[in-house]
Amino acid sequence: MLIMKHLIFIPAFIGLSQSLLAQAPAAVAAPAVKATAGQGRLSGSVVNASTRQPVEFATVGLLDQATGKMVESGVCNAKGEFSFTKVAAGEYKLSISFVGFQTKILEHVNVTSGSAPNLGVLLLTPAAQQLGEVKVTGERELIENKADRLVYNAEKDQSNTGGTAADVLKKTPMLSLDADGNPELRGSTSVKVLINGKPSGMLANNIADALRRLPADKIKSVEVITSPSAKYDAEGSGGIINIILKKGDLSGTTGSISATVGNMNNSLNSSITQHQGKLTTTSELGLASYFNRYHSEISRTDVLAPGEVAQLSQRTATRNYNQGLTGRLSFDYDLTTKDVLTLGANTELFRYRGTRGMTSAYTAPNLPDDIYRRDIDWPYAENRFPSLDVNAGYTHTGKRPKQEFSVLGLLSTSTGRQAYFLDQFRSEGIDYHETNVNTSRNRELTFQADYAQPTDSTGLLELGAKTILRRASSDYTVQADSLEGRGLALVPSRSNQFDYQQNVYAAYLSYGFSLHKVYSFKLGTRVEHTSVLGDFATSTDQVRQDYTNVIPNVLASYDFGANKEQKLKISYTRRIQRPDIWLLNPYVNVNNGRSAQSGNPNLRAELADAYELGYSTSHKSSTLNLSAYWRQTNNAIQQVFTPVPARTIFPDDTTNTSVLYSTFQNVARRSSGGLSITGSTKPNPKWTLNATLNAFYLSVKSPMLGFGNQGFMYNGNFSSAWTFEHGYSLQASMYVSSRRILLQGDVSGFQTHTLSVKKELFDKKASLTLNLENPFSRTILFRADFAVPDSYNLRSDQYAYNRAVRLSFNYQFGSTDAGPSRPRKAIRNDDQKKGENGG
Repeated sequence: MLIMKHLIFIPAFIGLSQSLLAQAPAAVAAPAVKATAGQGRLSGSVVNASTRQPVEFATVGLLDQATGKMVESGVCNAKGEFSFTKVAAGEYKLSISFVGFQTKILEHVNVTSGSAPNLGVLLLTPAAQQLGEVKVTGERELIENKADRLVYNAEKDQSNTGGTAADVLKKTPMLSLDADGNPELRGSTSVKVLINGKPSGMLANNIADALRRLPADKIKSVEVITSPSAKYDAEGSGGIINIILKKGDLSGTTGSISATVGNMNNSLNSSITQHQGKLTTTSELGLASYFNRYHSEISRTDVLAPGEVAQLSQRTATRNYNQGLTGRLSFDYDLTTKDVLTLGANTELFRYRGTRGMTSAYTAPNLPDDIYRRDIDWPYAENRFPSLDVNAGYTHTGKRPKQEFSVLGLLSTSTGRQAYFLDQFRSEGIDYHETNVNTSRNRELTFQADYAQPTDSTGLLELGAKTILRRASSDYTVQADSLEGRGLALVPSRSNQFDYQQNVYAAYLSYGFSLHKVYSFKLGTRVEHTSVLGDFATSTDQVRQDYTNVIPNVLASYDFGANKEQKLKISYTRRIQRPDIWLLNPYVNVNNGRSAQSGNPNLRAELADAYELGYSTSHKSSTLNLSAYWRQTNNAIQQVFTPVPARTIFPDDTTNTSVLYSTFQNVARRSSGGLSITGSTKPNPKWTLNATLNAFYLSVKSPMLGFGNQGFMYNGNFSSAWTFEHGYSLQASMYVSSRRILLQGDVSGFQTHTLSVKKELFDKKASLTLNLENPFSRTILFRADFAVPDSYNLRSDQYAYNRAVRLSFNYQFGSTDAGPSRPRKAIRNDDQKKGENGG
């Protein structure tokens, strides 16, 4: 009957037009246990022991001194005041608590009939104590398992110091990075990466490069959301990766300065948070640079005819340099005790430099050998990627816990200019010159409104609406000079200009409740309508798509054990994955004379069903989390390689050769099932062990094409940390990943290892950390094998130089007295499928 009560409540509640938020209470809320009628009164006020400011909304409980039974309870008003009326004569004890403060207990409080004692000012001590400068009691575990997500508290992992976001994601449970540095979740590339719950312009151009630019010292935690609720965007069949940056929610002024020097990356960052009355201001400025180099070898066999083959071999050496600055400025203003206004801006100004040398040799029967060398240069002046995010929001909280209304807006813009200069040499000298310029603009405007209403002590109804308006444009030109005296000339067949629009309109309804304090349920539905319009200047193709999707989700959990230390949960959700502009663009990109790639304007959004069963338990200083899952996508988007006659790409070609052509199609049935295990333990107070392992079986099959691929995959991270006397600590970690399976091939696995030594300085105000990454191996090998039956066999060996040494210094300053934490809302745009390489 209780379950039916909650289920039938949803439609009944939606129809109530009077569901508006009430105003703030003037004093204490209704009692939890009705007191015996009496004439006594009891009052007082609660203030922060450090700042002497009122602690609004602190919980005050009146308990029977003899039995400890709750007699009456409520919360303080905006001035920190509380008052109990009609209290029966007797002896009581008073309990005062609030998040971020130590609970205060007053024993033997006497109330007599007709009396009205005033306890005066009661001091509540913050739980965050000032030891040196920053020291917080009640430490979080390195890995936390919550109802709908797994949280990796990166700030607690000292080996991340001085690194980048890419280093952090490699250590996050269930995540891995492919050979190009793009994130994968349980082997799926269909993931959305968010910054503080919002999309960011810094991720618009190249996710892998953006992760290498973002310093790890700015990251507080990483959330891995495998079964998002209806409140999240429906896109992202693999799940959501949410990177939470550090932010000061403290009174007074706090700040930090950090610097890192190393052979792979260098950075200098500063931040300061100032809290004055109702206004909190946070500003950050950072400079960063990273260096990356690798070399590769490609060997390809082309079957031209029965018994007739051609061979292609290429060797490349690449060096990349990336440098620039990041800045953030945010304002949080408390209009009233229940109304919060937020305004913020993030910017990134980076430039890129790269060089590549490539030698190529192609030998085929009845054709002269084609041997040449290419030098390619991407100069700093021509390769830059500025981005800007501006967000604003208003949040109103009601008198009941979790009662809230918010309106949010986000404008995310990014522009890019990319250019390269290519010189080609043969035995007689330079014979070809080519230049490319690509200018692009992206704009994303988002509006979102959310409303949450508690229905009883455990039930919570959430509903909202959202609009995402996307605009993208690109102008891509290639000019070539065959050195025949004509100079550089435009190559129309390889130049392109396009404009793209994608509008998403969504609404959701979600309801969660608990039964008997051990059962929890959350169910919801999200409806999304998508409209796509794309025009391509060099093609008659146009993209015209309109479709609506209904996305349900269900989550149930059960807490059991002597102290409810065990949890069992089960979930189901449907997800969609829309192709973005790069997968839809029909422009043919010619990498060299032997391969080409294009998008497919006829791609449809893919649908995936995800099921998950989880178990978690804790005992003393040990925790264990298990999760079994299954994901099925019946119209998966896959990159498909096929041979085509060279003349279809190059109309003037008269040879009997073919070109390896790739595009994207809805041709595969993709399914994966596996088990994730995460555990941590502390054999003694100074030693911590953590381990995560994700193992699954992946099957990718295409009935339309008549072939597929399947196999067992795994990845895991293992770490051990030891704290010594005099502020020293040591940590070692290792990451392993098996091969990655694709529709027409696979990519080899790899492993990395890290050693870290940290020394705290200046009464724990500062620290010095030395990190060694892969000290025992100079490079990591990524081997990819692809095959097209009876046509092509290709092997690519990429050797990435990944032996890194870095020394980092961090200094924190300012007071750290905790003030009441205010609710801060954020927009989450969790959508758009990228290619297999993330871009």
